[in-house]
Amino acid sequence: MLTAQEVMSAQAAAAAKLAEAGVVLTPTEQSNIEVADFGLSDLVNTGLQLVVYVNTERVCAKELVLLPGQTCPEHRHVSVNGQPGKEETFRCRAGLVYLYTEGEPTPNPKATPTRVDKGAYSVWHETVLHPGDQFTIFPDTKHWFQAGPEGAIVTEFSTRSTDEHDVFTDTDITRTTVVV
Repeated sequence: MLTAQEVMSAQAAAAAKLAEAGVVLTPTEQSNIEVADFGLSDLVNTGLQLVVYVNTERVCAKELVLLPGQTCPEHRHVSVNGQPGKEETFRCRAGLVYLYTEGEPTPNPKATPTRVDKGAYSVWHETVLHPGDQFTIFPDTKHWFQAGPEGAIVTEFSTRSTDEHDVFTDTDITRTTVVV
């Protein structure tokens, strides 16, 4: 749950970070920046700001803006109505992204998410994305990511996005942010 002021502040921070990286948004896109706190009311640590450019029956394109140290929690994109889950490619545009997927756990990972003690994170195979690096995540693959100390911008290219159906490892998470 976030206050309207918290949402507006996060939208402004995301818009500024995008502008700093040379990403031009229309006024409508700026006012429609989605702020996701995943129902945890801890946006500084666990959250994400999103600009959705297009989401059709076949393709989706978004900007994902993470503030310094902000984490998008562990989740997977499952099949919906007989359609495979989302396949997505992340391309880092600015900052550093610590991306974690299934595979051999990385000793001494760089990310330090909250809620580890609650079993919210189970995959620790680390890939560090620098500007210009990209990584493809296949459907139904557990993954999560955290911005480096200066925040990060990730462009996502994917099949249709049905994020409302994402399955999160942390059962306290809800995908829809409640604004009060």
